[in-house]
Amino acid sequence: MARTASLSGFPEWLPRERLVELHVLDTLRKTFELHGFSSIETRAVETVGQLLRKGEIDKEVYGLSRLQDDEGEASRSTTTDKADKADPNALALHFDLTVPFARYVVENAGYLAFPFRRYQIQKVWRGERPQEGRAREFTQADIDVVGDGELPFRYDVEIALVIAEALSALPIPDFRLRINNRKLAEGFYRGIGLTDTAGVLRSIDRLEKIGEGKVAELLKSELGASDEQAALALKLATIRTEDTSFVDQVRALGVTDDLLEEGLSELQQVIEAAVQRAPGKVVADLSIARGLDYYTGTVVETVLVGHEQLGSICSGGRYDALASKGNRKFPGVGLSIGVTRLVSRILSQELATATRAVPTAVLVALNNDDSWSAAQDVAAQLRGRGIATEVAAKAEKFGKQIKFADRRGIPFVWFTDDDGKHQVKDIRSGAQVDADPASWSPSEEDLHVRVITA
Repeated sequence: MARTASLSGFPEWLPRERLVELHVLDTLRKTFELHGFSSIETRAVETVGQLLRKGEIDKEVYGLSRLQDDEGEASRSTTTDKADKADPNALALHFDLTVPFARYVVENAGYLAFPFRRYQIQKVWRGERPQEGRAREFTQADIDVVGDGELPFRYDVEIALVIAEALSALPIPDFRLRINNRKLAEGFYRGIGLTDTAGVLRSIDRLEKIGEGKVAELLKSELGASDEQAALALKLATIRTEDTSFVDQVRALGVTDDLLEEGLSELQQVIEAAVQRAPGKVVADLSIARGLDYYTGTVVETVLVGHEQLGSICSGGRYDALASKGNRKFPGVGLSIGVTRLVSRILSQELATATRAVPTAVLVALNNDDSWSAAQDVAAQLRGRGIATEVAAKAEKFGKQIKFADRRGIPFVWFTDDDGKHQVKDIRSGAQVDADPASWSPSEEDLHVRVITA
């Protein structure tokens, strides 16, 4: 449902909406753990130097400062603020979970067993303009595998398959993992004589936003590409296949380079596995570049079919040099799901909803104020068998207590008469039956809140 946020870019959910988010988080967590990924949490704060050491993302970072300095002044000077932005030891909120994870691996390498399989579900913060699919505070769910010294390419394949499985279990529209390989792209650009491969990748990364014509102009004006070089770079970016036929299409462009061949082979392995194990969910898309500089091989972006304007709901790739300690390297591969972006679309499109707004299944009614203790005994018995139960706060008329349960979304009301006889009423159907708090249980469908698709 659409509601006006009191602080733009910082979403908050109503109880029924939060239950949908929890369902998404629980589904992701269970899938990740089934594949052997261990949960970690890193601090929300990193140094500016740590956050900005890779990629051009300085405008997105939220810096931290105290409202009062040590002298108790109420505000700080503009000069001090500007100095903090340039100070690598100043503190800022993390804008993703990959960079903090790289720091975590380096600092804890002596305690980790490699290859280390991790999942992490946390809030992140970015100072960008709020719009559909983009918030300033949002939740990400990441999985990564990191090696010590080397990491077999097979993990690139596995990560894509795990994410395909996880997304398939969510109440979302059909999706596509769009996969490319930076080695393929960089080798191709090198093969046609464009040496600033990082610059070409950044330009190609803007293809969907500004179109082929403007990208061609950028390649020529900023990177010195000829008309022929720009045309070839754009031809490569238009190749998209659901099988391995992209290999022949790339080779038909007549460009040769050892790095290009390595990238073609790696991407072919990913697509071959996906065709077999996640049919219809993965495509080779040679326009995918990923703007961050630390990606070195496989790169992935994911879109919802029919909702492409929302942007990527899951992205990431291979990074070989993000984490290092002296001569010791920790290469990794990982993907990040934009949970808040997904949940916002699920709610706005009414793709799924919770069966009720509260976890409570039973309200124990009060005959009078003296029956509160006995009602708590009944509630304790029900809770002891896993049935979420509340006790009414006041001994109002039964009709008012039933209306209270209805407003809360509680399906059952429990009654105990003065003789100790128990009955439970399904307030949806009106059916009321004898019940024993030691044995009665609602149906499996009513026992817990469920998230159902529309």
